[in-house]
Amino acid sequence: MSADFAAMGEHKLGLRTRIAVAVSLVSLALSIAVSLTVYTVARQTLLDAREESASSRALKNTSVVAGINLSTSDPSVVLGVLSNLSDAGKAIAVWDGGIHSQSVDGTYTSDELPEELLERPLEDREPGIMRFEGDGETVIGVGVPVTDQDAAYFEVTPLGDITDALASIRLALAGAVVVSTGLAGILGYWASRYSIRPLTRVSLAAQSVALGQLDTRIDYDEYSHDPDLAPLVANFNEMLGALQSRIDRDARFASDVSHELRSPLTTLNAGLQVLANNREEMPERARQALDLLETDVTRFTQLVEDLLEISRFDAGAVRLELDDVALVPMVRNTVEALSGNEIPVLADPGLEDLVIACDRRRLARILVNFCNNADKYADGATHISVTLHEPDPNDPLGEPTVQIGVEDAGPGVPADQREAVFDRFNRGDQGGARGADVGVGLGLALAAEHARLQAGRVFVENRTDGGQGARFVVELPLLEVRGDDVEEEHLSDATPESTSNLTLTGEHRAIAVTTAETANRDLSAGGGDHR
Repeated sequence: MSADFAAMGEHKLGLRTRIAVAVSLVSLALSIAVSLTVYTVARQTLLDAREESASSRALKNTSVVAGINLSTSDPSVVLGVLSNLSDAGKAIAVWDGGIHSQSVDGTYTSDELPEELLERPLEDREPGIMRFEGDGETVIGVGVPVTDQDAAYFEVTPLGDITDALASIRLALAGAVVVSTGLAGILGYWASRYSIRPLTRVSLAAQSVALGQLDTRIDYDEYSHDPDLAPLVANFNEMLGALQSRIDRDARFASDVSHELRSPLTTLNAGLQVLANNREEMPERARQALDLLETDVTRFTQLVEDLLEISRFDAGAVRLELDDVALVPMVRNTVEALSGNEIPVLADPGLEDLVIACDRRRLARILVNFCNNADKYADGATHISVTLHEPDPNDPLGEPTVQIGVEDAGPGVPADQREAVFDRFNRGDQGGARGADVGVGLGLALAAEHARLQAGRVFVENRTDGGQGARFVVELPLLEVRGDDVEEEHLSDATPESTSNLTLTGEHRAIAVTTAETANRDLSAGGGDHR
């Protein structure tokens, strides 16, 4: 149980906090040990000094008391002698014969003195000293036998001032423990920033690599003087270099193969076109063979084109081209170029005039791939929605996003396959099928790359109206543009100059708008599919 609790605590606390807590605990233990040592030494020193002074004073005063006969002297004479003693404590003179005792202030008599203290000077005839509780306080009692008399002189010295001093010392030490522990925690937390800075650098570098920046490295010179961190940084950079080389080789291989295949594919397509022109002169079996050949060559051509494009993503040879675009008209015109305006586009109120910065071509490819996917596997898209998604109010770093969803009435995508459908060469349950309506499995992967390049994402979910089917969504961060004078632009008239009157309010993400010519070119280039 304790091990599980400790493990839970480690997961809840960050490394920096755990270092600060560890430093605080070590400081607390050391502070307590030092404080106990200081208190013990101070207490013993004060008590030893008080006992030594009390013993010296008692011996001195005993010599004065020895000048009177305690057994025969009048009590008033004894009290007078006792009261005249210099620097005396609570002096008591005791005569053993008649148990006669006198105290200066009347507080103590022989009955209040411990038996051990009485016996040593009266019976053993040796000086004695001890601490005891008397009259509600701790005192030091000193007993000295009186020379040539069967009597003893006792002196009681209060320790109230020492008790108060020790209480002050305890309070001061407790405060010092608290302050030192707090300072140690603060210093530990501050120092841990520098201790874990290399881990932060490694984490940021790994995150950068995950985002596709394969040339990321950690500055070795900054840690070369550290015998512990230098090997870590060197090995990490070497690992990144090896990873980059491997990915570059794979990307070059795919690109080279695709380029080499384009020429024979062009020849095959030209030959197929010649055969297709003479289709009517062929026997039935030859026509069936021609249809199969056309289907496979078309899929092969699409595969090569998609491989070329995705290899450019892998090689980092893609460029984001931002324009200022009226979003909803762009989506409508893209769909019209693709399907002849057969798919309705539904936008949230207030979005008709929304203008954002975007890469026209890339969003067009995403929409084309989503629509082609619906055509192949769900009998076409039912409608396309454009919605504004507000950030979580509990997330201070959240940003508003715009979502463009392509909905269909097909069988939908099982929950356990909704992430995998965006993997390369994933075609779901039709992975082994062949035919004109079966894609190569790179369309949705390309859509994901286009969205990722614009700091966005793609995902699939159930239809929003609760009906059967899937909703493929591209979501991109949204920063609005001040463009009150922006007019709805038609694709045939859209040029970079037509948006020169827009004023950007900050960094903008890309959502593409396309012309009819661009959309048709994208379709002919193999817009892709997903499974």
